[in-house]
Amino acid sequence: MKRMILTAVLAVAAAGVLCAQNYIVVNSEKIFKSIEAYNSAIEQVDKQAETYQKQVDGKFKEVETLYNNYMAKKASLPESARQSIESTILQREQEATRLQESLFGTDGSLMKKRIELIQPIQNRVFKVIEEYANAHGYELVLDIATNPNILYYSPKADHTQAVIEALKETK
Repeated sequence: MKRMILTAVLAVAAAGVLCAQNYIVVNSEKIFKSIEAYNSAIEQVDKQAETYQKQVDGKFKEVETLYNNYMAKKASLPESARQSIESTILQREQEATRLQESLFGTDGSLMKKRIELIQPIQNRVFKVIEEYANAHGYELVLDIATNPNILYYSPKADHTQAVIEALKETK
């Protein structure tokens, strides 16, 4: 009798352990890199960032040149001229900072472009991941690309390639 009870308890425990694994891991970075449109969008955003950076660097270079010229002549300038030049330098520096913020800030042109190009792709990937998880009965999906705290995962739990395949089927 004790053996039957022990066997039944072990069977229930084993079934519980098997049912408890309702999670998967995916590598979102690998998924996104498998999408040509994403790679193209990232390349476009990077080129735009490079162009913007040159503009900002040019503005700050102007400020630096003005400042260096001012410092070289400062001793020979009257007080009113010094104040005027200092005011101009500060104004140009503020303009350069505003330009930098308008291009690279959280509401800047680059962020808007990034959202415009990349967000639809992200939404599509996240939808496919959700559909894949629902279709296979998974309740939790962990992203191993962005979580440095995951110290180990079994390759059996990694469904990245299956999600990539599911993504290709939804085109």
